[in-house]
Order: sequence, then structure tokens, then C-alpha cells
Amino acid sequence: MQNQTNLDKLNEKVSQILENYNTLKEDNKTFRIEIVTLKAENEAKNIEIEKLTEANVMKDLEIEEIVEKIESILG
Repeated sequence: MQNQTNLDKLNEKVSQILENYNTLKEDNKTFRIEIVTLKAENEAKNIEIEKLTEANVMKDLEIEEIVEKIESILG
């Protein structure tokens, strides 16, 4: 009888371990998907930052040109 009880306990422990494993496996899958999504969002933001930086540089050049024109007009 005790062997059966030990076997039942072992079976229960193995079942718990498998359940935990499957839960962690699903969590891992969810986290991997989230990582891929966040990487894509990060890349999109980096592209937007690069575009804005380039636009800022162009605006600075325009400002310099305007200042030069004003200076040339003023003498």
C-alpha cells in the first residue's frame, strides 16, 4: 500500500511539474511575441526620430540661409 501511495505522490508531483512547464512554455511564447512587437515598434520610432532629425537639420539650414540673406540686405 505504501508503494502505491508513494507512486501516487510521485505521479502528482510529475503532473504538477508538467503543468508548471506548460504554463511557463506558454508564458515564454507570449513574451517572445511581445518582444517581436516591441522591437518592431522600436524600429518604427527610430525611423521617425531619424526623419525628424533630418527635418530639423533642414530647418536649421533654412534659418542659416534666411539669416545670411538678412545680413546681406542689411549690409
